[in-house]
Amino acid sequence: MARGPLDLYWVLRWLCVLLMVETVSGAGGPSAGTRISSQFPASGVNQSPVVDCREVCGLNASNRCDFVRSNPDCRSEGGYLDYLKGVFCHFPPDLLPLAVTLYALWLLYLFLILGVTAAKFFCPNLSAISTTLKLSHNVAGVTFLAFGNGAPDIFSALVAFSDPRTAGLAFGALFGAGVLVTTVVAGGIAILHPFTVASRPFLRDIIFYMGAVFLIFTALYRGRVTLAWALGYLGFYVFYVVTVVLCTWIYQWQQRRSLVYSMPGTPEILSGSEEDQVSSNTNSYDYGEEYRPLLFYQETTAQILLQALNPLDYRKWRTKSVYWRVLKVFKLPVEFLLLLTVPVMDPDKEDGNWKRPLNCLHLVISPLFLVLTLQSGAYGVYEIGGLFPVWAVVVIAGTALAAVTFFATSNSEPPRLHWLFAFLGFLTSALWINAAATEVVNILRSLGVVFRLSNTVLGLTLLAWGNSIGDVFSDFTLARQGYPRMAFSACFGGIIFNVLVGVGLGCLLQISRGHVEVELEPDGLLVWVLAGTLGLSLVCSLVSVPLQCFQLNRVYGCCLLLLYLTFLLVALLTEFGVIHLKTV
Repeated sequence: MARGPLDLYWVLRWLCVLLMVETVSGAGGPSAGTRISSQFPASGVNQSPVVDCREVCGLNASNRCDFVRSNPDCRSEGGYLDYLKGVFCHFPPDLLPLAVTLYALWLLYLFLILGVTAAKFFCPNLSAISTTLKLSHNVAGVTFLAFGNGAPDIFSALVAFSDPRTAGLAFGALFGAGVLVTTVVAGGIAILHPFTVASRPFLRDIIFYMGAVFLIFTALYRGRVTLAWALGYLGFYVFYVVTVVLCTWIYQWQQRRSLVYSMPGTPEILSGSEEDQVSSNTNSYDYGEEYRPLLFYQETTAQILLQALNPLDYRKWRTKSVYWRVLKVFKLPVEFLLLLTVPVMDPDKEDGNWKRPLNCLHLVISPLFLVLTLQSGAYGVYEIGGLFPVWAVVVIAGTALAAVTFFATSNSEPPRLHWLFAFLGFLTSALWINAAATEVVNILRSLGVVFRLSNTVLGLTLLAWGNSIGDVFSDFTLARQGYPRMAFSACFGGIIFNVLVGVGLGCLLQISRGHVEVELEPDGLLVWVLAGTLGLSLVCSLVSVPLQCFQLNRVYGCCLLLLYLTFLLVALLTEFGVIHLKTV
């Protein structure tokens, strides 16, 4: 009887918690960023339905697995692996550092998968589609090219927006990548190769980018995104595309009037760096001509298949550095699987990259990969009438179509409908990127639970760095090779697409699933610091660059790098509670 008051205390506390849960669920459920946390005893772990998953590290090691299994906040909505159960249920507590290390390595490999898929399979197919549709360079540059370059960011944002618990990852990644690109990348280009920026494209892009940031800032201030706002984001990007096309048309018209007897100007691609674009195209040379045999011989079907599935070029292997070889070894398994599942059409080649045996194999494997990837394989294992699985139907139909294609075509000449493989490759590579982005988001959320970090800080650091690392290296390489204007233009042109389409399409998909609107509750003041820093960097560039007569020097680059380091320091100190600021 001595334990009676204590038992009564816990019963009353449970009733209060249950009343809180009923109140929240009656109001429409918890919104993004909303958490109900309480200090439950270790014995009651199995009955805590809405406790923040990050509370698991405060429990005893013996109760963490039960907490993760029973708490809905710890469940993953998509993906193939449950990382939280893996770290707390399959690894002993003393091996937690090993589990985190393995997750970090797997995260790096997923970023490698994203980069390889986007660069070698997704972008070439988008280029082939734009060529097939006969789009101009301007429209293709601000639509398909921007989509190809920003595919990892877009798919990561869509995956993060699909779950309210990870919406902070989307904002952190999009805004964090914006701050990184407009400060570190732009500043690094100015330091590596001082130059004079193209004035009109620079002002156009930075003004549109400021407008996009203002729209997202307004949505955060309102705390919700309705259908009209989501469509407004997409409409604002369409307006940007129309503006780019009109600016290019006006530029060409002025060139025709001023230079009557000269060649017309090269169309402006995102930035107006006409000379740089022409120079980069004229420097290309097909070294493969030197290795072609003098005597013509007919390759067999088996030789074509083996050569098409070989991701290693032995000529490059002998001439490249050790670093390139080590990185290539890690890429080989991914590239082989991508070659096996994703067709690539190249309109610049005479045969359009037609590989008859491999393309026929794609007609079987690519649709199978599609159904096994949608909703993490939920559609592929569905049985028609409870007897026949969907994946078997896809294999039978694909095999029949592949057989017809194989016997109706030849190895030397592509068929008339070869352009359809570009659309098939686009869909397959998009699902590859989506699957890898889903795993990236799940790993980052698991690391946030382990280290008790908010999704926003993970998005602005790890996710933003991982998705932007390819752009950083490519832009710095262009700057070192003497094309700083082209590299600088990419800092603002592509990021507009990522912000507007990432947020707009992500919210639109959420609304299409039955939600009246998307609730936004940022993780404390960190999102406001992030948005404010991005806006500040754009305002500084808008004011300082014209004052310098559009000449970017090393002082300007060092100031941008200092701004990013200051922002990163303030963001991390705010996250860990060292700097206490009043919430808005």
